[in-house]
Amino acid sequence: MASPNADTVTSTDTTEHAAATPDVPQPYLELGLAEDEYARIREILGRRPTDAELAMYSVMWSEHCSYKSSKVHLRYFGETTTPEMQSKMLAGIGENAGVVDIGDGWAVTFKVESHNHPSYVEPYQGAATGVGGIVRDILAMGARPLAVADPLRFGPADAPDTRRVLPGVVAGVAGYGNCLGLPNIGGEVVFDESYAGNPLVNALCVGAMRVEDLHLAHASGTGNKIILFGARTGLDGIGGVSVLASDSFSENTGRKKLPSVQVGDPFTEKVLIECCLELFAQKLVVGIQDLGGAGLSCATSELAAAGDGGMHIVLDRVPLRAEGMTPAEILSSESQERMCAVVAPSDVDAFMAVCAKWDVTATEIGEVTDGEHLVITWHGETVVDVPPRTVAHQGPVYERPYARPSTQDALQADTTASLKRPSTGDEIRETVLKVISSPNQASKEWVTSQYDRYVRGNTVLAQPANSGVIRIDESTGRGVAVSTDCNSKFVYLDPYLGTQLALAESYRNVATSGATPVAVTNCLNFGAPTDPGVMWQFERAVHGLADGCAELGVPVTGGNVSFFNQTGDTAILPTPVVGVLGVIDDVRRRIPTGIGAEAGESLLLLGETHDELDGSAWAHIVHGHLGGVPPKVDLAREKLLAEILVAGSRDGMVSAAHDLSDGGLAQTLVETVLIGQCGARVVLDDEQDPFVQLFSESAGRVLVAVPRTEELRFTEMCTARGLPWRKTGVVDPESGALEIQGVTSFGLDELRETWERTLPALFD
Repeated sequence: MASPNADTVTSTDTTEHAAATPDVPQPYLELGLAEDEYARIREILGRRPTDAELAMYSVMWSEHCSYKSSKVHLRYFGETTTPEMQSKMLAGIGENAGVVDIGDGWAVTFKVESHNHPSYVEPYQGAATGVGGIVRDILAMGARPLAVADPLRFGPADAPDTRRVLPGVVAGVAGYGNCLGLPNIGGEVVFDESYAGNPLVNALCVGAMRVEDLHLAHASGTGNKIILFGARTGLDGIGGVSVLASDSFSENTGRKKLPSVQVGDPFTEKVLIECCLELFAQKLVVGIQDLGGAGLSCATSELAAAGDGGMHIVLDRVPLRAEGMTPAEILSSESQERMCAVVAPSDVDAFMAVCAKWDVTATEIGEVTDGEHLVITWHGETVVDVPPRTVAHQGPVYERPYARPSTQDALQADTTASLKRPSTGDEIRETVLKVISSPNQASKEWVTSQYDRYVRGNTVLAQPANSGVIRIDESTGRGVAVSTDCNSKFVYLDPYLGTQLALAESYRNVATSGATPVAVTNCLNFGAPTDPGVMWQFERAVHGLADGCAELGVPVTGGNVSFFNQTGDTAILPTPVVGVLGVIDDVRRRIPTGIGAEAGESLLLLGETHDELDGSAWAHIVHGHLGGVPPKVDLAREKLLAEILVAGSRDGMVSAAHDLSDGGLAQTLVETVLIGQCGARVVLDDEQDPFVQLFSESAGRVLVAVPRTEELRFTEMCTARGLPWRKTGVVDPESGALEIQGVTSFGLDELRETWERTLPALFD
């Protein structure tokens, strides 16, 4: 086959040359490799690595790809996964995305990943390609991507750099997702000083397929062909997971180095999605891998490592969009919208025909061999000859020292007990308005209105609902719900309990929409793993999440670790974002968030309220305080609450529901009446401080609206099952107000103006 790049031959560091020149200096430190890691590579190969091999090892042994600092702790997920939990998964940790069987022959895959550092450098493209990358992970499992969500964290809302980063990130998420025709159905927007200079841009995607259409990333079958298809490979994205700063990778070509942030093209990806789905439908793919972090280095080494033989790649066949690219650059490029497939020789013509139909560039670049090495040649010379598992799966594993910070005791001792609490109706009224108008508690409509939440017509619930709900099967109405949550202040106060609170909130949000929680994904965002305090936070968070999932009986199907999220020596608040997937048999029975206009419906508060204000929105917004211990977690109660909500949805007993979390009951009441555009009258408990009832952030609570005809049946079910409940008000559509009897009252117009004006005033 003639090379499409025959005019780009440059001086090349071959394996033969590497063996003959053992003492040539190499920029391994600049590429992020430690001295002992470089020595280990030389030991594996029995010589120094070539430039191309050094590029591969540097990106694949990076923290992002190898999990070298987190792997020893992540194993705990496997240790705590029971056979029953395992039976729910068709694919789990280690695959491109987790897959669960949801019944009726349907499987659903979902995952959340980070694109934090690129989004700070170039907000639009960093966020856009974060969406594109997670969508391809879902596609690589054989599924049609159905919806996305975006948990986001930024510095202070009024900071100049936030005004640079946030609009670009939101536009990038919107620009890519909207062009793909994928509704954005969930996520979060959180502001905190710790994220200044290090925003968190996490992206989630959910997709569906028939069970028999599941695909995995492996290269099996000697003689099977390796086909690269999608966009051409360019210089953009080099250094995305490991900073390729050395001039040895450009060989003084005179080319201007492009930034390490990838450049996305959603229209190319849209066509690639449809092309892949047709290839799957025609059974033309043996194995498939998307090209994301580490590009071809990752795709080839992981496919070969998961197969039953070796692999030979002819690198000069790779279609390029830049002149003079070296093998190291081609292997490290993270150019977007590319996939790598393993195809039987008898299916190659049909595969190419499908790609031609969709006008997708496809090139046969190699084949599966009966050897044990990944061999990559460049114009007839060998530039890579490595055992693929040493690249993909046998990178360094570190047991980093970790220790509870010496400041943790003082932090937890600094509770909210001494803070002044509002005591009069006027003071409570002022506090409610101050809390709901703060950037974290205010409406996020300025953000979510830029996303197409209803494209393709299968969105059933979307922001600002408790969770996003998407229809999977039009004939039966079967659907799934997804939610992502994390209160990083709680995690900072107690990483173990704080992470369980994040799990509980996400689990509860899914149940509050009427869906049964079935699986978990995560995006673990932390500071530098070289800091023992950060590693202590990480270890505690992993154990908290794993133990919590074991108690709830929901498996962790996969996730992502993002370290080095800090500015100088200041780490972000530990932010283990927890995504929960739920299944609902018929989306017509979903529970909306806002109350309806049915006069006289009862408002019931499920769960118990305690004096738990440490780490609360009130403490931070009113007093600038962070200290104490987070609310208690009762996962058995969370599971019971979820079962009752699902039963209420199934039997038509609940007409609306909203969980209580940040901001407590006051925030939930405001959002409930504003989303439903309907007034309500609330009566607090005479035996408890009104302030505590309104602003406590006790876990395991949901406000539900119940038709009068169903109130007795619903409350008898709660009582019989041991779930505390209290009638706390009625729906009052005629009043046009939220009245908290004996305390204060708000007109809906006043609440709406207060809740909705904050972000537009900051960012318009």
